[in-house]
Parts: sequence; structure tokens; C-alpha cells
Amino acid sequence: SEERPDAAIRELGKLVLLAKAWRAAPDDAELKRLVSTSETRDQILANPDAVKVESDWEVLGEKIEARRDGLVSHATWLLDLKSPIPRFAVLLDFFPASAGRRSGAFAPGDRFKARLVFYPSRIPLRALVAERLGDASPGNWPDFAPNAAGDPLAAYAAFQDGAPWLSDCPILLPAGAIALDEKDGAWWQAANDSHGIALPVAGSVNQTLLGLDLTVTAALWNGARLELLASQSSIGRLDLS
Repeated sequence: SEERPDAAIRELGKLVLLAKAWRAAPDDAELKRLVSTSETRDQILANPDAVKVESDWEVLGEKIEARRDGLVSHATWLLDLKSPIPRFAVLLDFFPASAGRRSGAFAPGDRFKARLVFYPSRIPLRALVAERLGDASPGNWPDFAPNAAGDPLAAYAAFQDGAPWLSDCPILLPAGAIALDEKDGAWWQAANDSHGIALPVAGSVNQTLLGLDLTVTAALWNGARLELLASQSSIGRLDLS
């Protein structure tokens, strides 16, 4: 498609940025983790610089990708239900593609209490479940601080400023709806937005979503396409991943 050359250029650009940053700071833990080897679970748990957060978490959704090295990456995205501003975490698991798809420890929509330990990084996202403390109460997502989800592109800009070599930025989209263009491409369109913010959605969407009022939507934005994770709507929580 026409987007493939642009996607290849973006990926190459991120690799160049990562390589330059690592060459300048080869002992940087985050850069070393992305380029060569990662710390063990025990090393992360024992690291005094690792951010630790005890809270209630909801599983927003998952993203499963085949990698060039023959492994499959299984990312489980979480939302902190007690933070005054949107806070996300991602649990990463890797396994051989030859092993077939494995069932994860969590399912979209699960809520649980836990203490998470984040891998030290410029923008802490990847985390480990250090201790699970039981189930969390069901309900809607919290009302975050005013304007916290008002401009999703501002969150992405801050994400890129901190770590431009990363691709998927978790964001919360304000009230909106999903619509199709003349080529049946799906778009998320903000409601009551004087600037007319509309973001293209990756892949196909369930036809039952079209035109439905979405109060707030969690998604991954890579600068070109949205990957929908979950939404809150007038009919309850919607699993979109």
C-alpha cells in the first residue's frame, strides 16, 4: 500500500535515533535493553531506581506481534484506576512462534490490585507484577483531571520528546465516535471538537461500533494509525483489541 514506504522510513528513523543514543551512552540501562540484553526479573525487583506503584489496575487489551527473530511478543496493556492522571503499564512476554499462541495470565476487562515494578526508563511503561493483592471492584474508568484526555496528540508529543525511538504510545481519547470514509477506512472522530480531530484506525472495526457514542477510548497511537484497546460507552465497557 501507499503507507508502506512511509512506515519503513519511520521505523528506520527510530532505529537510527536508538543507535545514536546507545553509541553516546552504551551503559544506559534502557538503551542496552532495547539493543542487546534485558535485565532479569530479580534484577528489576532489586533495582532501587525502579518505580514501584501499588494500585488497582484494569487490563485494557493485548497486542500480539511476530518478531523478525522468530519470537512472538505478547503485550498486555493496563490502566491505573487510582491515578489522578492517565497512567499506563505494559506487561511483555516473549515466546517462540513455533510454540503457537499461548493463553495469557490476564484477559481484557480483568481488574486486580497489585504492586507493579517498572523497568527504569525515560518513560516508565514496561512493568512486572511484583505482587498481586486480589481483585479490584468493577465499575467505570475514573474521571481523570480536567483536560487529561483532552488532547491525545499532546500526550504523544511528550512521549516522543522523551523516547523518540519507541513506537506505541498509549493514549486516552476524549468523547468521540468511529466512522468510515468513502474507501471504508475507519476513523476515530472527536465529538464537539472545533478543531475537527480525526485519527485513522488500523485494520477493520466491528460494524456495530459505527456511530456509537464513545465516552472515552484507550488506544495505541504510533503517529500514523490508532490501535483500539477498549472504550467506555453508554452501553458499558467495549473490548476493542
